[in-house]
Amino acid sequence: MEKIVKPMSGYLAFVLSILTFLGCIYAFVQAAGKEDTGSWIALAVVLFIAFIFISKGIMIVNPNHSRVLTFFGKYVGSVKQNGLLWVNPLFRSQNISLRSNNLNGQTLKVNDKMGNPIEIAAVIVWQVKDTYKAAFEVEGYNQYVQIQSEAAVRHLATSCPYDRMEAEHAEITLRDGGEKVNELLEQELNERLFAAGILVKEARISHLAYAPEIAGAMLQRQQATAIVAARSKIVEGAVGMVEMALEQLSKKQIVELDEEKKAAMVSNLMVVLCGEKAATPVLNAGSLYH
Repeated sequence: MEKIVKPMSGYLAFVLSILTFLGCIYAFVQAAGKEDTGSWIALAVVLFIAFIFISKGIMIVNPNHSRVLTFFGKYVGSVKQNGLLWVNPLFRSQNISLRSNNLNGQTLKVNDKMGNPIEIAAVIVWQVKDTYKAAFEVEGYNQYVQIQSEAAVRHLATSCPYDRMEAEHAEITLRDGGEKVNELLEQELNERLFAAGILVKEARISHLAYAPEIAGAMLQRQQATAIVAARSKIVEGAVGMVEMALEQLSKKQIVELDEEKKAAMVSNLMVVLCGEKAATPVLNAGSLYH
């Protein structure tokens, strides 16, 4: 479990390290110029050891960085305080960044819930939340994030259909899910990366498409579906217009039509309204029946 420690300021230690270093040099100089060199050399050695001891404990923690401290293999605590600090020189420290990181995942080729091969990729924003877990619970938290993110994206792709063409009653699809799909991905990533002390701040699908081998067939299918839907609307509108025309003619008594004339009129109007090209009129010089 993460434990926050607050070391003492390192400015005093920095000044002491300079003074001991200068004192060490002065003692060596004095030892070289006098007959009684033993005491000066001993003083120089003591000051040099003090300089090494003090300076080794000085560390700099940059903004949005931390240091994980261990003492002969035992976890001491994590330093998240910024600036010039001083700790026990026997402590071993590991630097861990607390800044947000972007992971631009590679494009993966997987099968969706309906078995269709698709291509999918995601962009993930993450940061270290628990320095103890990031340092000791996993072996290399950066690689852990990358592998688990890929696994989460694969699982999401296999759990949802690509669209509603084959799964009309699906509650959520990868193509139309939008924010809901992103929320599912973010939730699964947080569950997977919790063991490494990683917090996922945002996760979004950055690339989504059918695999190249079926992209052409799926495009034709989508076009066919769109054409059928358009034709259905055209026929529905044409029937309404024919019905309205017959009703108006009968209501205003413009012309009396028997069943055969109504059938011919309906046929002509349907051809004109539903045809892809403009109809070419044919003038009838005789009667309707000849």
